[in-house]
Amino acid sequence: MNSAKTVVVGMSGGVDSSVSALLLKQQGFRVIGMFMKNWEEQDENGVCTSTKDYEDVARVCEQLGISYYSVNFVKEYRENVFSHFLKEFADGNTPNPDILCNREIKFKLLLEKALQLGGDFLATGHYCQSLCSNGMSQLLKGQDPGKDQSYFLYAIQAAALQKVLFPIGNMLKSEVRKIAREHNLATSDKKDSTGVCFIGERNFKQFLSQYLAIKPGNFENLKGEVMGRHDGVAYYTPGQRKGLGIGGPGEAWFVVDKDIPRNVVVIDQGARHPALYCDELIACELSWISSPPSNFPFYCRSKVRYRQPDQDCVIKKIEDGRAYVEFKVPQRAATVRQSIVFYQDEICLGGGIIEKVGLSYHSRGLVLPETVAP
Repeated sequence: MNSAKTVVVGMSGGVDSSVSALLLKQQGFRVIGMFMKNWEEQDENGVCTSTKDYEDVARVCEQLGISYYSVNFVKEYRENVFSHFLKEFADGNTPNPDILCNREIKFKLLLEKALQLGGDFLATGHYCQSLCSNGMSQLLKGQDPGKDQSYFLYAIQAAALQKVLFPIGNMLKSEVRKIAREHNLATSDKKDSTGVCFIGERNFKQFLSQYLAIKPGNFENLKGEVMGRHDGVAYYTPGQRKGLGIGGPGEAWFVVDKDIPRNVVVIDQGARHPALYCDELIACELSWISSPPSNFPFYCRSKVRYRQPDQDCVIKKIEDGRAYVEFKVPQRAATVRQSIVFYQDEICLGGGIIEKVGLSYHSRGLVLPETVAP
């Protein structure tokens, strides 16, 4: 039956999408590789990484004996992802562009292009899974807990999921590497990509300085004392320790808050400082994979950042497009304009953008409990 179906695989030039294409071909599908070019500029070393990535895609597709294409979404990426990314930084926030990139580019434009090519499905190398139950598609966590990417895909709609396959979602990363090496794929030992979605690893401050005039300012402690100078509030996020350049006696210094109107980064000492913890937040720009909760209080689990263990929480209400969330234990470094993603067991329900975090334990004059979120 698979031989009658065509699957277009979004291929990045990495090992995950390469093995996805291999597995689908082994399963009998007619497989087409598709590479997206979303960024044209060279990095600081004069290298255009998209050119090298496309060469790797071509090599793998030729090894597998499948046809391949390249599509150019540079304009759409700049308008729908990168412009929002820059605006967040200009406003002093630290955004997460991967979620927007998945929603606007990979599972919208790329999916549309795959269907236009006559594909029955789009496949990607994401570590997550989908399940169709009672005519509705659900997004599930990937089998590898260290690689699960459902956090970044919470904004996908159920209708799109019905046309998407995740061939390696039920595998461990070590298994994917092993398969790639056993079949001598050209990308079998290629390093995983990191950095900004489609832009890659760069000297981040140098890169942003080409687009924005970010102003330096003061580090202040919670007493209002100036402790040093920072490079710009957008470069720092609550909970951050590295890159502050603040030494001296006592415990390490951490970012505990940002005063964006004053261009001040607030820091203080101690990884468990009460100023880092709150137990409620408000999320906006909500996106639900199927239907939103309708009965409240709604008990579920959530993450306020990627790789955080699931946290028990309750959505007290959804009002005017905002979810009011309370946690069982205090959350560390919940950050405005980052995402909170909701789960029930292995099912990703959806999520939203953190609009406001509750008052910290320090602000409320409360003693931090012994049990807190990591």
